[in-house]
Amino acid sequence: MLTPVPTRSALRTHLLTAGLAGTVATPRERSLRRYRMFAARDPRVLIGLEPKYDWRFGDLLRLMGERCGVSADPKDTSGHDVIDPDRTLVALDAFADRLATVAATGSPVLLGTGHPHRLLGFYAGLAVGLSAAGCTVLTPAQGQSVDITTRFGVRTYRLDYLRGVAMVREPGARAAGSEPGAHTHSPLPVRHVLAAAADGGGPLPAMVIGDHGWVCGAGQLGFEAIGLADSDDPALFVGEAEGRVSVAVPLDDTVRSDYYRPLTRYVLNRACLSQ
Repeated sequence: MLTPVPTRSALRTHLLTAGLAGTVATPRERSLRRYRMFAARDPRVLIGLEPKYDWRFGDLLRLMGERCGVSADPKDTSGHDVIDPDRTLVALDAFADRLATVAATGSPVLLGTGHPHRLLGFYAGLAVGLSAAGCTVLTPAQGQSVDITTRFGVRTYRLDYLRGVAMVREPGARAAGSEPGAHTHSPLPVRHVLAAAADGGGPLPAMVIGDHGWVCGAGQLGFEAIGLADSDDPALFVGEAEGRVSVAVPLDDTVRSDYYRPLTRYVLNRACLSQ
């Protein structure tokens, strides 16, 4: 049974009760640490973005306050982050409007996630709606290997698509088509996928939809990119501020996967892609 399309008011309530917005699970200490890492241009936090400007810690704190609603007070150093649900709703509307635009032209799209355990269903629902509207959901580089640097050293992962959504799988993971994939912030998978599409002479995406390195990596290469981001992922919001990311939606990206279903229905309905 399909989840009913929530009203804007009902979705706001859901964001708060599900922990997607309001007081979220993201520790304030981790967010501040990652803002400092971004200011130092640590590639683990840049996740594929090469900032045009010199973003200092104070600049990032103000930006994240404006885009997400987190506290902009540097003296606020403990507890949990707060994401403003109204900012989330405004960004979801903008996200849906960009989907409607690409659907109206029937252009090819690429969907990918570094959070397959949580967000696969959200993106898979979008893939169904976009495909029904005439968009080709691209799947280049299926089964190919990509080397990703982790805290354990360089590891080789396998690119896979499940329900139209790209992800990477751990070495020795189960057969293609099984769940789940691996969690990653790396931009290397999207770079590999886009290069494979170009080398194969196939269509390139008019839009990349996803999170983490899938969005920042694509946006840095000049592709329109939209996605979801937690309050400890400043790169997507910097990319949005600098014009490399079209829409970054602030929300907690680690809650139960079924909590994202109302968001899928809301976005598809606003984009006139409901099934």
